[in-house]
Amino acid sequence: MTSDQDQNKKFQSGNVLTISLAHLVHDVYSSFLAPVLPLLIDKLGMSFSLVGVLSLFQRLPSLLSPLLGLMADKIAMRYLVISSPAITAVSMSLIGVAPSYTVLCILLLVMGISSMMFHVPSPVMIKKISGTKIGKGMSYYMFGGEIARTVGPLIILGAVSLWGLEGTYKLIPFGVIATMILYFRFRKIKISQDIKKSDQWVGIKSTLIKYLGFFIILIGLIFFRSIMKSALTVFLPTFMIFKGESLWMGGISLSILELAGAIGTLFAGTISDKIGRKKSLLIISIVTPVLMLLFVISGKYLALPLLIMLGFFIFSSTPIILALIQDLASERPAFLNGIYVTISFLMGGLSVIIVGVLSDWLGLELTFKIAGVLSIGAVPFVLMLTGKKF
Repeated sequence: MTSDQDQNKKFQSGNVLTISLAHLVHDVYSSFLAPVLPLLIDKLGMSFSLVGVLSLFQRLPSLLSPLLGLMADKIAMRYLVISSPAITAVSMSLIGVAPSYTVLCILLLVMGISSMMFHVPSPVMIKKISGTKIGKGMSYYMFGGEIARTVGPLIILGAVSLWGLEGTYKLIPFGVIATMILYFRFRKIKISQDIKKSDQWVGIKSTLIKYLGFFIILIGLIFFRSIMKSALTVFLPTFMIFKGESLWMGGISLSILELAGAIGTLFAGTISDKIGRKKSLLIISIVTPVLMLLFVISGKYLALPLLIMLGFFIFSSTPIILALIQDLASERPAFLNGIYVTISFLMGGLSVIIVGVLSDWLGLELTFKIAGVLSIGAVPFVLMLTGKKF
Protein backbone atom coordinates (compact mmCIF):
# COMPACT_ATOMS: atom_id res chain seq x y z
CA MET A 1 0.00 0.00 0.00
CA THR A 2 2.81 2.36 0.93
CA SER A 3 4.70 1.58 -2.29
CA ASP A 4 1.55 2.30 -4.34
CA GLN A 5 1.13 5.62 -2.57
CA ASP A 6 4.77 6.48 -3.20
CA GLN A 7 4.34 5.57 -6.89
CA ASN A 8 1.30 7.85 -7.15
CA LYS A 9 3.38 10.75 -5.80
CA LYS A 10 6.16 10.26 -8.35
CA PHE A 11 6.43 11.97 -11.71
CA GLN A 12 6.34 8.96 -14.06
CA SER A 13 8.32 10.47 -16.91
CA GLY A 14 8.13 7.41 -19.18
CA ASN A 15 4.33 7.21 -19.05
CA VAL A 16 3.96 10.98 -19.35
CA LEU A 17 6.12 10.92 -22.49
CA THR A 18 4.05 8.05 -23.92
CA ILE A 19 0.79 9.95 -23.57
CA SER A 20 2.46 13.09 -24.93
CA LEU A 21 3.56 11.06 -27.96
CA ALA A 22 -0.03 9.94 -28.49
CA HIS A 23 -1.07 13.58 -28.35
CA LEU A 24 1.54 14.39 -30.98
CA VAL A 25 0.37 11.66 -33.37
CA HIS A 26 -3.30 12.60 -33.01
CA ASP A 27 -2.83 16.34 -33.41
CA VAL A 28 -0.52 16.05 -36.43
CA TYR A 29 -3.56 14.90 -38.41
CA SER A 30 -6.05 17.24 -36.74
CA SER A 31 -3.90 20.21 -37.86
CA PHE A 32 -4.30 19.48 -41.58
CA LEU A 33 -7.25 21.79 -42.29
CA ALA A 34 -5.85 25.32 -41.89
CA PRO A 35 -2.81 24.96 -44.22
CA VAL A 36 -4.93 23.71 -47.15
CA LEU A 37 -7.89 26.04 -46.54
CA PRO A 38 -6.88 28.37 -49.40
CA LEU A 39 -6.97 25.36 -51.77
CA LEU A 40 -10.27 24.07 -50.37
CA ILE A 41 -11.80 27.55 -50.62
CA ASP A 42 -10.95 27.62 -54.31
CA LYS A 43 -12.04 24.01 -54.92
CA LEU A 44 -15.39 24.19 -53.13
CA GLY A 45 -16.14 27.90 -53.53
CA MET A 46 -16.42 28.58 -49.80
CA SER A 47 -16.85 31.99 -48.18
CA PHE A 48 -15.10 32.82 -44.90
CA SER A 49 -18.44 32.38 -43.14
CA LEU A 50 -18.74 28.82 -44.47
CA VAL A 51 -15.17 28.19 -43.33
CA GLY A 52 -16.27 29.25 -39.86
CA VAL A 53 -19.17 26.78 -39.94
CA LEU A 54 -16.70 23.98 -40.69
CA SER A 55 -15.29 24.49 -37.22
CA LEU A 56 -18.79 24.07 -35.77
CA PHE A 57 -19.06 20.56 -37.26
CA GLN A 58 -15.57 19.78 -36.00
CA ARG A 59 -16.50 20.82 -32.45
CA LEU A 60 -20.14 19.65 -32.28
CA PRO A 61 -19.27 16.27 -30.66
CA SER A 62 -17.80 18.16 -27.70
CA LEU A 63 -21.37 18.55 -26.43
CA LEU A 64 -21.08 14.91 -25.37
CA SER A 65 -17.77 15.42 -23.56
CA PRO A 66 -19.24 15.49 -20.01
CA LEU A 67 -21.06 12.21 -20.71
CA LEU A 68 -17.86 10.67 -22.03
CA GLY A 69 -16.12 12.04 -18.94
CA LEU A 70 -18.53 10.13 -16.70
CA MET A 71 -17.88 6.96 -18.69
CA ALA A 72 -14.12 7.54 -18.69
CA ASP A 73 -14.13 7.59 -14.89
CA LYS A 74 -15.33 3.96 -15.01
CA ILE A 75 -13.77 2.36 -18.09
CA ALA A 76 -10.25 1.65 -19.35
CA MET A 77 -9.49 5.12 -20.66
CA ARG A 78 -6.37 4.09 -22.50
CA TYR A 79 -8.37 2.36 -25.24
CA LEU A 80 -10.10 5.62 -26.15
CA VAL A 81 -6.71 7.29 -26.42
CA ILE A 82 -5.22 4.42 -28.44
CA SER A 83 -7.93 4.33 -31.12
CA SER A 84 -8.24 8.07 -31.67
CA PRO A 85 -5.09 8.67 -33.79
CA ALA A 86 -6.17 6.11 -36.42
CA ILE A 87 -9.71 7.54 -36.67
CA THR A 88 -8.40 11.08 -36.95
CA ALA A 89 -5.79 10.01 -39.52
CA VAL A 90 -8.43 8.48 -41.80
CA SER A 91 -10.89 11.37 -41.62
CA MET A 92 -8.36 14.20 -41.99
CA SER A 93 -6.33 12.51 -44.74
CA LEU A 94 -9.51 12.40 -46.84
CA ILE A 95 -10.31 16.13 -46.73
CA GLY A 96 -8.38 16.67 -49.97
CA VAL A 97 -10.64 14.26 -51.88
CA ALA A 98 -13.89 15.64 -50.43
CA PRO A 99 -16.12 16.27 -53.48
CA SER A 100 -18.43 18.73 -51.73
CA TYR A 101 -18.80 21.00 -48.73
CA THR A 102 -21.22 18.48 -47.15
CA VAL A 103 -18.70 15.63 -47.32
CA LEU A 104 -16.04 17.89 -45.86
CA CYS A 105 -18.37 18.68 -42.94
CA ILE A 106 -18.97 14.96 -42.33
CA LEU A 107 -15.24 14.22 -42.28
CA LEU A 108 -14.68 17.01 -39.76
CA LEU A 109 -17.56 15.72 -37.64
CA VAL A 110 -15.90 12.28 -37.47
CA MET A 111 -12.62 13.93 -36.54
CA GLY A 112 -14.44 15.88 -33.82
CA ILE A 113 -15.74 12.64 -32.28
CA SER A 114 -12.25 11.14 -32.34
CA SER A 115 -10.74 14.29 -30.85
CA MET A 116 -13.27 14.22 -28.00
CA MET A 117 -12.39 10.56 -27.33
CA PHE A 118 -8.77 11.57 -26.95
CA HIS A 119 -8.86 14.93 -25.19
CA VAL A 120 -11.37 14.09 -22.44
CA PRO A 121 -9.57 11.16 -20.74
CA SER A 122 -5.92 11.92 -21.54
CA PRO A 123 -5.42 14.88 -19.11
CA VAL A 124 -6.86 12.71 -16.33
CA MET A 125 -4.30 10.05 -17.20
CA ILE A 126 -1.60 12.74 -17.02
CA LYS A 127 -2.82 13.79 -13.58
CA LYS A 128 -2.59 10.22 -12.30
CA ILE A 129 1.02 9.78 -13.41
CA SER A 130 2.36 13.27 -12.64
CA GLY A 131 2.35 12.94 -8.86
CA THR A 132 2.58 16.37 -7.25
CA LYS A 133 3.86 18.01 -10.46
CA ILE A 134 0.57 18.28 -12.36
CA GLY A 135 1.54 21.53 -14.08
CA LYS A 136 4.75 19.94 -15.36
CA GLY A 137 2.82 16.93 -16.63
CA MET A 138 0.32 19.14 -18.45
CA SER A 139 3.18 21.08 -20.03
CA TYR A 140 4.71 17.87 -21.42
CA TYR A 141 1.28 16.78 -22.63
CA MET A 142 0.57 20.08 -24.39
CA PHE A 143 4.11 20.19 -25.79
CA GLY A 144 3.28 17.04 -27.74
CA GLY A 145 0.16 18.67 -29.13
CA GLU A 146 1.87 21.91 -30.09
CA ILE A 147 4.82 20.16 -31.74
CA ALA A 148 2.23 18.21 -33.74
CA ARG A 149 0.64 21.44 -34.94
CA THR A 150 4.12 22.65 -35.85
CA VAL A 151 4.98 19.73 -38.13
CA GLY A 152 1.40 18.97 -39.23
CA PRO A 153 1.14 21.90 -41.67
CA LEU A 154 4.50 20.98 -43.20
CA ILE A 155 3.45 17.34 -43.59
CA ILE A 156 0.14 18.15 -45.32
CA LEU A 157 1.75 20.76 -47.59
CA GLY A 158 4.51 18.29 -48.45
CA ALA A 159 1.85 15.70 -49.31
CA VAL A 160 0.03 18.22 -51.52
CA SER A 161 3.30 19.06 -53.27
CA LEU A 162 4.02 15.38 -53.92
CA TRP A 163 0.56 14.01 -54.69
CA GLY A 164 -1.72 17.01 -55.16
CA LEU A 165 -4.66 18.01 -52.96
CA GLU A 166 -6.58 14.84 -53.80
CA GLY A 167 -3.63 12.59 -52.98
CA THR A 168 -3.57 13.35 -49.26
CA TYR A 169 -5.34 10.03 -48.54
CA LYS A 170 -1.91 8.39 -48.89
CA LEU A 171 -1.08 9.67 -45.39
CA ILE A 172 -3.63 7.29 -43.78
CA PRO A 173 -1.27 4.30 -43.19
CA PHE A 174 1.10 6.34 -41.02
CA GLY A 175 -1.66 7.13 -38.52
CA VAL A 176 -2.89 3.54 -38.42
CA ILE A 177 0.64 2.21 -37.84
CA ALA A 178 1.13 4.76 -35.06
CA THR A 179 -2.02 3.54 -33.31
CA MET A 180 -0.78 -0.06 -33.52
CA ILE A 181 2.53 0.96 -31.95
CA LEU A 182 0.74 2.92 -29.23
CA TYR A 183 -1.39 -0.11 -28.41
CA PHE A 184 1.62 -2.22 -27.45
CA ARG A 185 2.89 0.59 -25.21
CA PHE A 186 -0.41 1.77 -23.73
CA ARG A 187 -1.85 -1.60 -22.83
CA LYS A 188 0.61 -1.68 -19.92
CA ILE A 189 -0.62 1.61 -18.45
CA LYS A 190 -3.52 0.95 -16.08
CA ILE A 191 -4.95 4.11 -14.63
CA SER A 192 -8.74 3.93 -14.56
CA GLN A 193 -8.56 1.24 -11.85
CA ASP A 194 -7.19 3.88 -9.46
CA ILE A 195 -10.26 6.08 -9.82
CA LYS A 196 -12.82 5.77 -7.05
CA LYS A 197 -15.48 3.25 -8.01
CA SER A 198 -18.50 5.31 -6.97
CA ASP A 199 -21.74 5.39 -8.93
CA GLN A 200 -21.01 7.86 -11.73
CA TRP A 201 -24.61 9.08 -11.82
CA VAL A 202 -24.81 9.99 -8.12
CA GLY A 203 -23.90 13.53 -7.12
CA ILE A 204 -23.66 14.98 -10.63
CA LYS A 205 -25.98 17.85 -9.73
CA SER A 206 -24.03 18.70 -6.59
CA THR A 207 -20.76 18.56 -8.53
CA LEU A 208 -22.11 20.95 -11.16
CA ILE A 209 -23.46 23.35 -8.53
CA LYS A 210 -20.20 23.26 -6.58
CA TYR A 211 -18.08 24.26 -9.58
CA LEU A 212 -20.62 26.35 -11.51
CA GLY A 213 -18.97 29.66 -10.61
CA PHE A 214 -15.58 28.38 -11.66
CA PHE A 215 -16.82 27.22 -15.05
CA ILE A 216 -18.68 30.50 -15.68
CA ILE A 217 -15.37 32.30 -15.17
CA LEU A 218 -13.72 29.78 -17.47
CA ILE A 219 -16.31 30.43 -20.21
CA GLY A 220 -15.50 34.14 -20.23
CA LEU A 221 -11.76 33.57 -20.11
CA ILE A 222 -11.76 31.01 -22.92
CA PHE A 223 -14.19 32.93 -25.15
CA PHE A 224 -12.18 36.15 -25.28
CA ARG A 225 -8.92 34.29 -25.79
CA SER A 226 -10.44 31.98 -28.41
CA ILE A 227 -11.30 34.82 -30.79
CA MET A 228 -7.66 35.78 -31.17
CA LYS A 229 -6.43 32.18 -31.09
CA SER A 230 -8.95 31.07 -33.74
CA ALA A 231 -8.03 33.96 -36.01
CA LEU A 232 -4.41 32.83 -35.95
CA THR A 233 -4.71 29.04 -35.98
CA VAL A 234 -7.42 28.87 -38.66
CA PHE A 235 -6.87 31.93 -40.83
CA LEU A 236 -3.14 32.72 -40.50
CA PRO A 237 -2.10 30.92 -43.76
CA THR A 238 -4.96 32.63 -45.60
CA PHE A 239 -4.03 35.97 -44.01
CA MET A 240 -0.42 35.59 -45.15
CA ILE A 241 -1.52 34.80 -48.71
CA PHE A 242 -3.72 37.90 -48.74
CA LYS A 243 -0.61 39.82 -47.65
CA GLY A 244 1.14 38.58 -50.79
CA GLU A 245 2.95 35.51 -49.44
CA SER A 246 2.96 32.01 -50.99
CA LEU A 247 0.98 28.97 -49.82
CA TRP A 248 4.18 27.48 -48.42
CA MET A 249 4.99 30.70 -46.55
CA GLY A 250 1.49 30.64 -45.06
CA GLY A 251 2.03 27.08 -43.84
CA ILE A 252 5.51 27.86 -42.53
CA SER A 253 4.14 30.87 -40.62
CA LEU A 254 1.61 28.61 -38.93
CA SER A 255 4.35 26.12 -38.08
CA ILE A 256 6.49 28.89 -36.59
CA LEU A 257 3.55 30.06 -34.48
CA GLU A 258 2.89 26.51 -33.27
CA LEU A 259 6.57 25.79 -32.57
CA ALA A 260 6.80 28.90 -30.41
CA GLY A 261 3.58 27.75 -28.74
CA ALA A 262 5.10 24.33 -28.06
CA ILE A 263 8.00 25.98 -26.25
CA GLY A 264 5.56 28.14 -24.30
CA THR A 265 3.44 25.18 -23.20
CA LEU A 266 6.54 23.25 -22.16
CA PHE A 267 7.43 25.91 -19.59
CA ALA A 268 4.04 27.40 -18.66
CA GLY A 269 2.70 24.58 -16.51
CA THR A 270 5.92 24.25 -14.53
CA ILE A 271 6.09 28.02 -14.01
CA SER A 272 2.48 28.05 -12.81
CA ASP A 273 3.40 25.34 -10.27
CA LYS A 274 5.86 27.86 -8.80
CA ILE A 275 4.24 31.32 -9.12
CA GLY A 276 0.57 30.29 -9.19
CA ARG A 277 -2.01 29.66 -11.92
CA LYS A 278 -3.74 33.04 -11.59
CA LYS A 279 -0.59 35.14 -11.83
CA SER A 280 0.58 33.15 -14.86
CA LEU A 281 -2.75 33.56 -16.67
CA LEU A 282 -2.84 37.27 -15.86
CA ILE A 283 0.59 37.87 -17.42
CA ILE A 284 -0.41 35.92 -20.52
CA SER A 285 -3.77 37.71 -20.86
CA ILE A 286 -2.11 41.16 -20.72
CA VAL A 287 0.83 40.44 -23.03
CA THR A 288 -0.93 38.60 -25.90
CA PRO A 289 -3.31 41.41 -27.04
CA VAL A 290 -0.36 43.79 -27.34
CA LEU A 291 1.64 41.29 -29.38
CA MET A 292 -1.33 40.54 -31.63
CA LEU A 293 -1.87 44.19 -32.54
CA LEU A 294 1.85 44.74 -33.11
CA PHE A 295 1.98 41.69 -35.39
CA VAL A 296 -0.90 42.91 -37.60
CA ILE A 297 0.49 46.42 -38.07
CA SER A 298 4.16 45.39 -38.31
CA GLY A 299 6.24 45.32 -41.44
CA LYS A 300 7.67 42.22 -43.05
CA TYR A 301 10.87 42.08 -40.99
CA LEU A 302 9.23 42.49 -37.58
CA ALA A 303 6.38 40.07 -38.32
CA LEU A 304 8.45 36.92 -37.73
CA PRO A 305 9.85 37.77 -34.26
CA LEU A 306 6.44 39.08 -33.18
CA LEU A 307 4.82 35.87 -34.42
CA ILE A 308 7.29 33.84 -32.36
CA MET A 309 6.56 35.83 -29.20
CA LEU A 310 2.83 35.69 -29.87
CA GLY A 311 2.92 31.92 -30.28
CA PHE A 312 4.93 31.53 -27.07
CA PHE A 313 2.30 33.33 -24.99
CA ILE A 314 -0.97 32.54 -26.74
CA PHE A 315 -0.71 28.76 -26.26
CA SER A 316 0.78 28.91 -22.77
CA SER A 317 -2.60 29.26 -21.09
CA THR A 318 -3.81 25.76 -22.05
CA PRO A 319 -1.61 23.62 -19.74
CA ILE A 320 -2.30 26.09 -16.92
CA ILE A 321 -6.07 25.79 -17.38
CA LEU A 322 -5.78 22.00 -17.58
CA ALA A 323 -3.84 22.05 -14.32
CA LEU A 324 -6.54 24.28 -12.80
CA ILE A 325 -9.17 21.70 -13.70
CA GLN A 326 -7.18 18.88 -12.16
CA ASP A 327 -6.46 21.00 -9.05
CA LEU A 328 -10.16 20.91 -8.22
CA ALA A 329 -10.87 18.47 -5.39
CA SER A 330 -13.33 16.19 -7.13
CA GLU A 331 -13.99 12.45 -7.37
CA ARG A 332 -14.91 12.92 -11.04
CA PRO A 333 -11.85 14.43 -12.73
CA ALA A 334 -12.73 13.13 -16.22
CA PHE A 335 -16.29 14.51 -15.90
CA LEU A 336 -14.94 17.96 -14.99
CA ASN A 337 -12.41 17.76 -17.81
CA GLY A 338 -15.28 16.79 -20.13
CA ILE A 339 -17.08 20.00 -19.15
CA TYR A 340 -13.90 21.96 -19.88
CA VAL A 341 -13.49 20.28 -23.28
CA THR A 342 -17.10 21.16 -24.12
CA ILE A 343 -16.57 24.80 -23.12
CA SER A 344 -13.24 25.02 -24.92
CA PHE A 345 -14.42 23.43 -28.17
CA LEU A 346 -17.73 25.29 -28.31
CA MET A 347 -16.14 28.66 -27.52
CA GLY A 348 -13.51 27.88 -30.14
CA GLY A 349 -16.17 26.97 -32.71
CA LEU A 350 -18.20 30.09 -31.96
CA SER A 351 -15.13 32.27 -32.21
CA VAL A 352 -14.16 30.83 -35.61
CA ILE A 353 -17.64 31.62 -36.93
CA ILE A 354 -17.35 35.17 -35.55
CA VAL A 355 -13.94 35.62 -37.16
CA GLY A 356 -15.23 34.20 -40.46
CA VAL A 357 -18.28 36.50 -40.58
CA LEU A 358 -16.21 39.55 -39.62
CA SER A 359 -13.61 38.66 -42.28
CA ASP A 360 -16.30 38.53 -45.00
CA TRP A 361 -17.67 41.85 -43.76
CA LEU A 362 -14.57 43.83 -42.79
CA GLY A 363 -11.63 41.95 -44.28
CA LEU A 364 -9.02 39.74 -42.60
CA GLU A 365 -6.63 42.49 -41.49
CA LEU A 366 -9.23 44.54 -39.60
CA THR A 367 -10.69 41.35 -38.14
CA PHE A 368 -7.27 40.38 -36.78
CA LYS A 369 -7.01 43.80 -35.10
CA ILE A 370 -10.49 43.45 -33.58
CA ALA A 371 -9.59 39.96 -32.30
CA GLY A 372 -6.56 41.40 -30.53
CA VAL A 373 -8.62 44.16 -28.87
CA LEU A 374 -11.39 41.78 -27.79
CA SER A 375 -8.90 39.40 -26.15
CA ILE A 376 -8.34 42.03 -23.45
CA GLY A 377 -11.75 40.92 -22.15
CA ALA A 378 -10.07 37.82 -20.65
CA VAL A 379 -8.30 39.90 -17.99
CA PRO A 380 -11.34 40.56 -15.72
CA PHE A 381 -12.19 36.85 -15.71
CA VAL A 382 -8.66 35.91 -14.66
CA LEU A 383 -8.96 38.39 -11.77
CA MET A 384 -12.14 36.63 -10.64
CA LEU A 385 -10.25 33.40 -9.93
CA THR A 386 -10.05 32.86 -6.18
CA GLY A 387 -8.55 30.17 -3.98
CA LYS A 388 -5.14 29.53 -2.45
CA LYS A 389 -4.19 27.03 -5.18
CA PHE A 390 -4.71 29.64 -7.90
